[in-house]
Amino acid sequence: MAASDLKLGLAGKLAKGFLRSKLTPLLVLASLMLGLLAVVLTPREEEPQIIVPMVDLYVPFPGASPKEVESQVTTPLERRLWGISGVEYLYSVSRPGLALITVRFKVNEPQEPSLVKIYQELAANPNLLPPGAMKPILKLQTIDDVPFLGLTLHGEPGSAQTPGQLRTLGEALARELADVPSTAQVKVIGGARRLVRIEPDPDRLRALNISMAELQPALQSAEAQLPAGALVDRGQRTEVEATGFVMQASELRRLVIGVRNGKALYLGDVAKVVDGPEPEPPVVLFAQAGQQGFEPAVGITLSKRVGTNATALAEQVLAKVEALRGGLIPRNLKVTVTRNYGETAGDKSNELIEHLLIATLSVIALILLAMGWRSAVVVGIAVPVTLALTLLITYLFGYTLNRVTLFALIFSIGILVDDAIVVVENIHRHMHLPGPRKPFTEVIVEAVDEVGNPTILATFAVIAAILPMAFVRGLMGPYMRPIPVGASVAMLFSLVIAFVISPWASLHMFGREANLPEVDASGLHPADASTAAPEPVETRGHGGDPETAPDSGFTRAYRVVIRALIGKPAVRTGFFVGVVVLLVASMSLVGLGVVKVKMLPFDNKSEFMVQLDLPEGTAREDAMALGQTVSRRLLQEPTVVNVQVYSGEPAPFTFVGMVRHSFLRNAPQ
Repeated sequence: MAASDLKLGLAGKLAKGFLRSKLTPLLVLASLMLGLLAVVLTPREEEPQIIVPMVDLYVPFPGASPKEVESQVTTPLERRLWGISGVEYLYSVSRPGLALITVRFKVNEPQEPSLVKIYQELAANPNLLPPGAMKPILKLQTIDDVPFLGLTLHGEPGSAQTPGQLRTLGEALARELADVPSTAQVKVIGGARRLVRIEPDPDRLRALNISMAELQPALQSAEAQLPAGALVDRGQRTEVEATGFVMQASELRRLVIGVRNGKALYLGDVAKVVDGPEPEPPVVLFAQAGQQGFEPAVGITLSKRVGTNATALAEQVLAKVEALRGGLIPRNLKVTVTRNYGETAGDKSNELIEHLLIATLSVIALILLAMGWRSAVVVGIAVPVTLALTLLITYLFGYTLNRVTLFALIFSIGILVDDAIVVVENIHRHMHLPGPRKPFTEVIVEAVDEVGNPTILATFAVIAAILPMAFVRGLMGPYMRPIPVGASVAMLFSLVIAFVISPWASLHMFGREANLPEVDASGLHPADASTAAPEPVETRGHGGDPETAPDSGFTRAYRVVIRALIGKPAVRTGFFVGVVVLLVASMSLVGLGVVKVKMLPFDNKSEFMVQLDLPEGTAREDAMALGQTVSRRLLQEPTVVNVQVYSGEPAPFTFVGMVRHSFLRNAPQ
């Protein structure tokens, strides 16, 4: 019976439709090109994007003690904010003169609407705040607020770079780096800021009968800018503004603060005006392995916009830093990269892609040994096409290339090849079945259709087993979701490709081995004596079954082993004992710690942070001395390249630090 006369199922119809279609090789080529394009375009990040809206609410309450802040500000706001829909957790800290409430919403709650909910709740209930409390400040915290790039500016050993000079250079460099597209925040850490301090002289104030309250309006007027009308000249209208902005400390000394006995009194008459670095700046020190001592330093951190490729953005920023060397950045100033999540994200992605290729080649090599090079080539075409289409869907779904999404592909490699192997193996079996000659196209269609329904059922059974992971709730839900989504999509693609691409590839790879005509006598290429298959020497296989091919050496050995296991109790008992021993031995590897059990591979970070919690009130000098002692010990480790010590200002925070609010650790100790 011809293949056209058969009642074909879905698999057979797909195989027959694409078997000799000119579109099939184009589909292979287009899929591979789109997959490569997706790898290039998909942003690379350290971790997957997790939407967990977290809003910090700061309420200044000057002059209030922690107990007063808690009873009058924190507790009433907590009760009101807890009633907002979507809120999962509330954290609060009551400090002298300040209340901090962190509102964490449920996973995947939209960020902007969550922020608006809190704002509307505060605006609708102004009576929640006691008299004297200032206007609340709202700040939305996201994973993209975590700095992805950290630079440390420090001088050569023994150089004369002061903290004030480093701060000035750091701020100038930060302004240049802020112009790089897709950068969100650029922050300068450490160094001495330039301040203009006004130190009133009590004796002069008393002698001239001037109070401190009279100084404040005068200082405020120095920052005023008001419209003063317009000038019209030759048909041109020019707006005029009266500005009182003070640009220099000398101008501030000449600021009039009042009149006594018909004479103007200047600020310099009653106060000392000092223009210079802040008196007690935060301290940042830098030390490098192999060098003695610590150098004053300034840190610059950069965060990126949502969905930006961290690897590409880090390269752009560092390229601009290199372009500024010798100009804005003096030659005696070093810029050390102390954090580069773009580089680590790229390295992890490249490493996982390499493992993905190794896993694919390993599977193809196994098929090469078991089924021959032609079958290996067919599977070698199907698997890359499947992975390419999966990477394309990953990009279209908005996922990023990170260790979780790539782990999903590596995880699914073992099951992706199943569909293609089943189809290829059945085609190979039908080629060697004894019986009358058939056109090779008919052999392929019959073989694919024969295993089509079981393959579809097996594929959806695997999807049903892994897809429920996508509905896990809580913080781990969006973190692990790329695994079931990616693996399920890959399985669907592998099923379609097994019915569309694998038969086409088998037609071209097995044609000479089959020695069968491609089409029957009524087709365009009828069989002749040179292409006709020889009559089979043995018309029946094992047991006289016409559906069984003659036994190979491997099949005969398999039958011997199976007969022994089934017919000999001693062999069967020994086999089961051996299986149990191997099972216990493999399980003991986990208990003995030889094998580490983790859902994901260990994260290889290029930095780690040591936070020293000292008693409140510890002197800055003692805190710095302890920090340097710990740093010297760390520098003795062969894997440590450099260390930074921060005091009075928080170090660049990580994702965990953002959740724990380590960016608020600005005390000297």
